[in-house]
Amino acid sequence: MKVLVIGGGAREHALCRSLSLDPDVTALHCAPGNAGIAEVAELHPVDAMDGAAVAALAQELSADLVVVGPEAPLVAGVADAVREAGIPCFGPTGEAAQLEGSKAFAKDVMAGAGVPTARSYVCTTDAEIDEALDAFGAPYVVKDDGLAAGKGVVVTDDIDKARAHARACDRVVIEEFLDGPEVSLFAITDGVTVLPLTPAQDFKRALDDDEGPNTGGMGAYSPLPWADPKLVDEVMATVLQPTVDELRRRGTPFAGLLYAGLAITSRGVRVIEFNARFGDPETQVVLARLQTPLAGVLLNAANGTLDTEPPLRWRDDAAVTVVIASHNYPDTPRTGDVIEGLDEVAAQDAPDAYVLHAGTKRDADAVVSAGGRVLSVTATGKDLAEARERAYRAVARIRLDGSQHRSDIAAKAAGA
Repeated sequence: MKVLVIGGGAREHALCRSLSLDPDVTALHCAPGNAGIAEVAELHPVDAMDGAAVAALAQELSADLVVVGPEAPLVAGVADAVREAGIPCFGPTGEAAQLEGSKAFAKDVMAGAGVPTARSYVCTTDAEIDEALDAFGAPYVVKDDGLAAGKGVVVTDDIDKARAHARACDRVVIEEFLDGPEVSLFAITDGVTVLPLTPAQDFKRALDDDEGPNTGGMGAYSPLPWADPKLVDEVMATVLQPTVDELRRRGTPFAGLLYAGLAITSRGVRVIEFNARFGDPETQVVLARLQTPLAGVLLNAANGTLDTEPPLRWRDDAAVTVVIASHNYPDTPRTGDVIEGLDEVAAQDAPDAYVLHAGTKRDADAVVSAGGRVLSVTATGKDLAEARERAYRAVARIRLDGSQHRSDIAAKAAGA
């Protein structure tokens, strides 16, 4: 099977790594990729947002499957262009991807499907914003209605900050605060059959102890030893299957990766948000534990034959990912700094720990930073404590001037 992956972050590196280990994959390509992905796939300088160019590349390569990683190309309809060219594509249509592209659309779908979520208001005027903030009170939860790369949400007790963020958005969703721990649960679907993956938890705040601004994610771990063993079955029955069924009922079937961001509240499971693609950095830990070869599962989802897929097999190992970010992330990150220590991790920590590239590029003989989140250091172990120890040992080998990372990823879950 010839596979083309679209994107260039750590999520795509994780996907490419898993696909490169799949015996059914005979050729692996990525566009545009990054310095790390280049070690496992052939890179192509194609704009991920250009559906016609992506489809043309897939035809040129005689790809058997295209996997669209990031949300922006999905919302822009890149998967539609690939399918129109007659090539199986893993990723929802642009219309179905509005489940992530518009918070208001997602709330409407959840209402139609009877999915439990926070009460909310959709606001477009200052008066509506003030009324909604007053109705819910602190802590205020304010979400940009459109795509914001994981950074469009403000949760604050400061009404002035909440109001300022809301007024900076064209359309905003203001909702009640959901208490309790958060869980990310991915599901692969062909629009009818839904196949859940294993739960993970990510860390969205920039600093230890969940301080600092929201980011695209600073680390993740799986499994969740504190979670109810029946959690996946419950979310399948109350969230994932009803949502897929509702979208199909509306004539906008969702085929691809459905990501449910959940809060385990005092009143039960509630959906915080949906995403239309693999999450980053949760993908890094979920795929580290997946034993079933990935390519066939994604192809069955793309072809509408997911009902033929046997139950997924998972390793007993735990996995932890720690994100190394650039100086000044998540504001305006500094780029162009040389990254050292990658060879040391490969020589001394593999296969238990490895580095997945996000914002990197090659500059002559050096690998340099090229984005906010630069690397995802991922490790496995017999339990979270061992995986965590291995991850941070590998992180300590990486040298990137001015870089930052959280030191408490999976600490509480591991009993550290």
